[in-house]
Amino acid sequence: MLRLLFVCTGNTCRSPMAKAIYKRKSIEYHISSMFSSAAVGILSNSGVSKNAVTVMNEIGIDISEHVPRGLREHDIDVCNIFVVMTPGHAEILRSVDVPDEKIYILGGGIPDPYGSDLVTYRRCRNLIENGVDELCRMIVEKYPQYVKEDE
Repeated sequence: MLRLLFVCTGNTCRSPMAKAIYKRKSIEYHISSMFSSAAVGILSNSGVSKNAVTVMNEIGIDISEHVPRGLREHDIDVCNIFVVMTPGHAEILRSVDVPDEKIYILGGGIPDPYGSDLVTYRRCRNLIENGVDELCRMIVEKYPQYVKEDE
């Protein structure tokens, strides 16, 4: 089974949104995978961003129960793809010996909406949706062994 980890700075906005959108899209693309999300920066005690919850609810996805977590050493050993939000996140992963071939920058880079208004969060969500579609197409092409046949 393919293992993905969605990574951002605080695990309160982008990576939880990307993980939830991927959950929906992976079903559409028939991808057999396990996935989670994590932070490479400082964790917030406040939980998931309220604006992230709001804009995800607009597309019928509930992330209100998400609990931010940090990157774990175990993640580095078991994940096939680290889906990062920026080139900076990719650099952090390289510094802890994650090989380049396991790092995928979502949508070429997703700006951090933390602390911004709903318009900015919607823009971020839309960029993530487009990026996750690209990611799924890449997985189907590069990892066909993880694509389930239609039954």
